[in-house]
Amino acid sequence: MRLPDVVPVRLVLADDEALLRRGLKVLLEADGRVQVVAEAADGAGLLDVVRRFRPDVALVDVQMPGMDGLAALRAVLAWPDPPALAVLTTFDLDDYVATALDLGAQGFLLKDAEPDALVRAVLDLAAGGAVLDPRITARLLPRLRAARLRHNPQLDGLSARERQVLELLASGQPNSAIAASLGLSEATVKSYVSTVLTKLGVENRVQAALVAHQVGTW
Repeated sequence: MRLPDVVPVRLVLADDEALLRRGLKVLLEADGRVQVVAEAADGAGLLDVVRRFRPDVALVDVQMPGMDGLAALRAVLAWPDPPALAVLTTFDLDDYVATALDLGAQGFLLKDAEPDALVRAVLDLAAGGAVLDPRITARLLPRLRAARLRHNPQLDGLSARERQVLELLASGQPNSAIAASLGLSEATVKSYVSTVLTKLGVENRVQAALVAHQVGTW
């Protein structure tokens, strides 16, 4: 059922499999909260449709002909005010996911995720949240643990409030939801998030979420 009077999140899908794109489009648009405004079959196509349609979110496969998803991510993230970018991947592409993390991707989703989970992920990305499929997180953490913890301090340097913010951030909540949970303004939460990223020595929310999962204690 489509929801009335909802301004949908504008989404771009980039994947070289046309059938997958069509299936995702149908699933994501089913209740009216997401609108697929354009599709791309390769990285060059992604750059073109992002320029022309200025979506809120882009879901990007990493293995595409010509310019692959990683090259496209690097290019789009260098632009001013880029959309929220999430990698759409499969279990056998861990190396690509780790590289996308370093480039600044804000989410990691599996192609076989449940439709409701995909819709929630797109909405969270549009709201500024970080999205990590728990199956990807479980596979990445053993490989990233040693390297990440060498470059990130433990949580001891965070204040009690900063720990609360990190915990909510690590669960994928956007600033608006964190503000509501803690009774703070969004501007204050934004400031806390910036401080947390600086103290942890990371560049984005996804990397902070991974640090939180790696440490595993609050």
